[in-house]
Amino acid sequence: MADAKNVKKILVVEDEAKIMDALRAYLENAGFAVYSAEDGAAGLRAFNELGPDLVVLDLMLPKLSGERLCQEIRRFSRVPIVMLTAKSGEDDKISGFSLGADDYVTKPFSPRELLARIQSVLRRCGEETSPLYSSMSWNDGDLEIDFESRMLKKRGAETSLTPSEFKILSSLARRPGRTFTRDELIELALGTDFDGFERTVDSHVKNLRGKIEDDTSNPRYILTVRGVGYKFGGK
Repeated sequence: MADAKNVKKILVVEDEAKIMDALRAYLENAGFAVYSAEDGAAGLRAFNELGPDLVVLDLMLPKLSGERLCQEIRRFSRVPIVMLTAKSGEDDKISGFSLGADDYVTKPFSPRELLARIQSVLRRCGEETSPLYSSMSWNDGDLEIDFESRMLKKRGAETSLTPSEFKILSSLARRPGRTFTRDELIELALGTDFDGFERTVDSHVKNLRGKIEDDTSNPRYILTVRGVGYKFGGK
């Protein structure tokens, strides 16, 4: 039996009882500790009380929508979020990633696939290749990244990033001047088993620029290479 201290806690916010029961049984069988909430407001309370390692989040929830709950969590936490929803359009998925989700699974879904996605997200967020330097800074300390603590500072103030945002930024920053295609960034930052769209990277980059750039229309750190992808331009 696994050490209770090492068991990952998953909060599932889902208002359909049959889906919730099926998820609980499947995830507990896989070795996770599963907690549930049936509406968005209860989900936010449970999140604050439990401090879960990952959240599985339905979007169409009573009292507080999944989108709003995701925004509230992202105000103060980088915990991985996997959205689970019947909203299957490409624009819906791009919107979900823009809110800070780390993965997006559409209903109807395979519990086996969802488990694989959860494991992949936890692995991406928990494993980091050691950089040459544990921390780096640019433009006289305007931007600082501590790779070991996964901390970003803008003008000395800590700035919260989602796990996927940090992966993309650190992948670019470690190789300044090199142009990465969107597919390369998906593989480096989101994993080879990520099943999404190239536009997902654009959404993460847009969020990143809003957090680290003084002028998002004229960025100095994350530069667009037209028709190819992105590169890091910090000095």
